[in-house]
Amino acid sequence: MSSIPISLSPDLRRLRDQGYAVSIVGAHLLLSDVPYVTADRRVARGTLVSELTLAGQVTATPSDHVVRFIGEMPCHPDGTPLREMVIDSQPQQINAQLTTNHTFSHKPAAGYPDYFAKMTTYANLLTSRAQAIDPAVSAQTYPPLTDDAHDSPLVYLDTASSRAGITAVTSKLAVPKVAIIGLGGTGSYVLDFLAKTPIREIHLFDDDDFLQHNAFRSPGAATLDELLNHVAKVDYHTARYTAMHRGIVPHQTALDENTIDGIDDMAFVFVCIDDGPAKKIIIDRCEQRGIPFVDTGIGVDVIDEALSGIVRTTISRPYPQSRTAARSQISLGDIGDDAYQHGVQLAELNALNAALAVVAFKKALGFYADLNPIDSTNYTLATNEIDNVGPDHA
Repeated sequence: MSSIPISLSPDLRRLRDQGYAVSIVGAHLLLSDVPYVTADRRVARGTLVSELTLAGQVTATPSDHVVRFIGEMPCHPDGTPLREMVIDSQPQQINAQLTTNHTFSHKPAAGYPDYFAKMTTYANLLTSRAQAIDPAVSAQTYPPLTDDAHDSPLVYLDTASSRAGITAVTSKLAVPKVAIIGLGGTGSYVLDFLAKTPIREIHLFDDDDFLQHNAFRSPGAATLDELLNHVAKVDYHTARYTAMHRGIVPHQTALDENTIDGIDDMAFVFVCIDDGPAKKIIIDRCEQRGIPFVDTGIGVDVIDEALSGIVRTTISRPYPQSRTAARSQISLGDIGDDAYQHGVQLAELNALNAALAVVAFKKALGFYADLNPIDSTNYTLATNEIDNVGPDHA
């Protein structure tokens, strides 16, 4: 919940200043304590819920004329339902705490210019019926105002989820801590995807500087000055993504026997390095601590003057069968022992590797359906085929 957009948007501020109980939850605007008539002709109070269209931190013109309602079926003063306004009475879950009961539609010819007009129109339609029974009731309750701290790790509201109606599903991603180990290519794209989620903290581990070749296999565009400054990879990416996510935590260190305890309290780990012995230390620790992880790998060679190879994404879940299957797919030898250790990396392959890794992570959390769990996904460039490795893909 946040009061920041309310103070910045004239229409929301006007609602608040005129005594309406407004709040923002999961990129939805709520107007609470609205009086309405129930079927047994009582005056009750409910909550209007609207999708919230934002331009940055400020409201834009409402994208639609529909609102949802938390409460019983609203009625006329005689107890007959407001069928002319209620278009649906199927419950809809907004997030883990909010489920609406009804959907209203009252569309003016020119639409609603702002959220003050939209919300007060619906509030007045309900309140006017309630006032026929109790003339003293009002939606303008003038509640005490509090300056609630922004509880989301995201700097601005995730209106993409609210517009798609998947806020409740997205909340499954709000795990406490996730680690990305290695930011040379694939790891930087993993960060790009995770920075758009409600993960509380995203910990970055890498001891190298961000150099010119990294710019060609990372998201975004580095400036020449940034390359000349030889900033650490973790600092470069933290500076980029704190614009969107508050919980980016940089660690300019490699993980070895002396530093491996840095991942002990992680809910999930992304392993995006090609150093086999270092990878073994990380995997051993994840298994000891019961931490699920995804390991990524790209092996590309020049064959007949064209590039060919495999992009591998392997997930290890905290139970023996999965641990064994994952280890069978991951090379833990010295650099140079297999095709995955070669230095050919390209932005699109790094991005694909990261996308498959994040999909595996989201499946593990129940964000994506996972009817047929797999242990590893291998994409072959030359044949454009994806080979799923797992119990049902022998």
